Amino acid sequence: MAFEALISSILLWFGIYTILSLSLNIEYGYGGIPNFGKALAVLVGAFTTGAIVNRILIAIYSVKAETITQASGFMKSTVDQIIASNPLYGFAILLLALLLSAFFGAIIGALYILPSAKLESDYLAITLLAIAEIMFMVTYYDTSLIGGYYGAPVPDILAFVPGEYREWFFVALVMFFAFATYLFVERTLNTPYGRVLRAMREDPTALQFAGKDVMWLRIKTLAFSSAIASMTGVLYSYYTGNVVGIVNLFARVNWTFFPFLMVLLGGMSNNRGVLAGVFSFVVIWRLIDGYKHEIAEFFHLPFDVNWLQYIIFGFLMIAILYYRPEGIIREKPIETKPMVELKTRRLEKV
Repeated sequence: MAFEALISSILLWFGIYTILSLSLNIEYGYGGIPNFGKALAVLVGAFTTGAIVNRILIAIYSVKAETITQASGFMKSTVDQIIASNPLYGFAILLLALLLSAFFGAIIGALYILPSAKLESDYLAITLLAIAEIMFMVTYYDTSLIGGYYGAPVPDILAFVPGEYREWFFVALVMFFAFATYLFVERTLNTPYGRVLRAMREDPTALQFAGKDVMWLRIKTLAFSSAIASMTGVLYSYYTGNVVGIVNLFARVNWTFFPFLMVLLGGMSNNRGVLAGVFSFVVIWRLIDGYKHEIAEFFHLPFDVNWLQYIIFGFLMIAILYYRPEGIIREKPIETKPMVELKTRRLEKV
C-alpha cells in the first residue's frame, strides 16, 4: 500500500469511527446500555441515503426503471453532471441526507429500545442485537428497499473535484464532521445529563428511588446517540458511492464489534479516551490490512491471512479487559463551570 493511500485511509476511518464510537460511548460508556445492535443506526443512515434521498432525486428527474438499483444508477449519472458544474448542489444533497438520517435515526433509536428498555444487562444486549440482525436481513434480502445485496448507487457529492483529489477532499469533510461531533458530545455530556447517565450506569435502581424514570432516560439516550451514529451511514455511503457496503451481512463486525473495542481500548465515559482508542485501533487495523501479505510471508502463517486482524483484535480485547479495563485514559469526574469555580475559590482560600 502506498504511503499516501495509507495516510488517507487512516484519517478517513479515524473520522468515521470517531463519530460512531462517540455515539456508542454515550450509550455504553456513560449510560451502561450494552447496545450490541449498534450497526442498526449505521443502517438507518444508509437507508436514508439509498431509499429516501435517492427516491426524492429519482422523482425530481422522473427516472423510470424496473428496480431501485437501476433507477439509482440512471439518476446518479444525471445528478453527477449537475454537481460537476454546481458544487453547492452536492453539499445540499449531503446536508439533506444528514438531517433526514438524524431525524429517522432518533425515531428508530427510540422505537428500537422500547421492547427491551426494562431489561437488564445481558438480556438487553442480546435483545438489541437480535432486533438489529432482523433489520439487516430484511434490507439485505428485500431488494426493493435499497437494492439488497445489489445495493443502490448514490450521487458523487464531490463530482466537481478532480479524481486525484477526491479522496483528500472527502477525508477533510469527514474530519470536519468528526471534530464537530466531538465538540458537541463533549459539551452535551458535561452537563447534568451526563451525570445522570453515569448514575444510571452505576445503579439504575438507586436512580429510580431518586425520582428518575430510567426507561425514559434509556429511550432518550438511544434516540440521541442513534441520531449521531446515523451520520456514519450517510458519509460512508457517499464515500463508496453505494450503500451495499453497509447492507452487507458481515457489516456487524465493522459497525458493532470494532466500535466496542475502540471504546474499551480508549476508556469508557471519556471522550478524549475514545479518540485515543479510535486512533490506536485504526492505525493497527490499516497497517495490518495494508501489509497483511508481507506479514503472512514473514511469519509463515499457517492460516488464511484475511483472518489475521480478527485474531489480533480478539486477543487485544481480552488483554484490555484483563490487564487494563479502564482503558488508555481513565475516567474522570465531570466538572461543570460552577464546580471549577468553586474548586478554584477553595484553593485560593487555602
